Amino acid sequence: MKIGITCYPTYGGSGAVATELGIALAARGHEVHFISYEHPFRLPHFLPRVYFHEVSIGNYPLFEYPPYDLALAVRMHDVALAHELDLLHVHYAIPHATSAWIAKEMLREQGRALPVVTTLHGTDITIVGQDHSYQAITKFSIERSDRITAVSQWLKDETTRAFGCSDCPIEVIPNFVDPTVFDRARYGDALRQELGGGRPVLMHISNFRPVKRVVDVIRVFARVRAQQPCVLVMVGDGPDRHAAEEEARRLGVAAEVRFLGKIDTVAPLFAAADVYVFPSESESFGLSALEALASGVPVVAARVGGVPEVVRDGVTGALLPLGDVEGMAEAVRGFLDPSRWREASAAAAADARARFATGDVVAQYERLYADAMDGR
Repeated sequence: MKIGITCYPTYGGSGAVATELGIALAARGHEVHFISYEHPFRLPHFLPRVYFHEVSIGNYPLFEYPPYDLALAVRMHDVALAHELDLLHVHYAIPHATSAWIAKEMLREQGRALPVVTTLHGTDITIVGQDHSYQAITKFSIERSDRITAVSQWLKDETTRAFGCSDCPIEVIPNFVDPTVFDRARYGDALRQELGGGRPVLMHISNFRPVKRVVDVIRVFARVRAQQPCVLVMVGDGPDRHAAEEEARRLGVAAEVRFLGKIDTVAPLFAAADVYVFPSESESFGLSALEALASGVPVVAARVGGVPEVVRDGVTGALLPLGDVEGMAEAVRGFLDPSRWREASAAAAADARARFATGDVVAQYERLYADAMDGR
């Protein structure tokens, strides 16, 4: 198949999943064309059967905000024609599903059928899509997609509740992880020793937006460290980084917190961690939590959204009420017991591989694509 994929190329779960999906599809013999305004952050600059098409956005004085959605629709149309795409797979409803529908209608006028598959990831439904400015167009774009997927059952239910899309069946296809990459045994102890100096390593990876509650991560760490030596590694960047740094200084733990900034290749970091701290107030799935589990890292998280579909409470991690910093700290301390950590680590890696391995999930997408093409 020849597949066009559009995603946000910046640091974040939806772009990471879309990129990894494209790479996996190409490895299985498909031709993949990424269409976006920038090279996706997890996409190497050359892979067989993988192509990148940049969206050019005209900057005319008339436009205070250049219409990216229209430029994207034109680029989708042009790439579909030039490379004879079989379908478009867009990640994140706004504006990608809207642009794909426009491109599809343009191609229909030229006698070409182009199925559109839309994958819903989370904030496109829970925040952006429910904003009054976008709600109607989000609902319209979802309903005009030929096939719709959601990354969790929770997100499917939330989409139906928020938009009343009872006539547009949504298939749950979860995010996935490559067990050959996120494999603790693949990496030695050198990085863990460098980061922790022999002490346990707590970790958090995100885009540091308010929804990630990175200040809570610092507070959890401070409570754990008050009872035993450990270090905290913070990976990523964003608007709340300064607040997290200030909180670390205020609590007197700044010397034990490592802010590493944005890092694209995170598998070696996960392999150096002992516990992953994930206190987000809203998560439709939690890709970073899955990558931690696959790396044998127990996850301590807030019981929100789709996270309970990923983390098995008391087995592969612990789920606490949102904002329960003390409870999370207690759970982290529990997993730092060597015998309990070994048990949870083994369970986490085995469960991630059994339920979310790349090959199984990509095969689900291949079946969905074939179904969409048969129905066009």
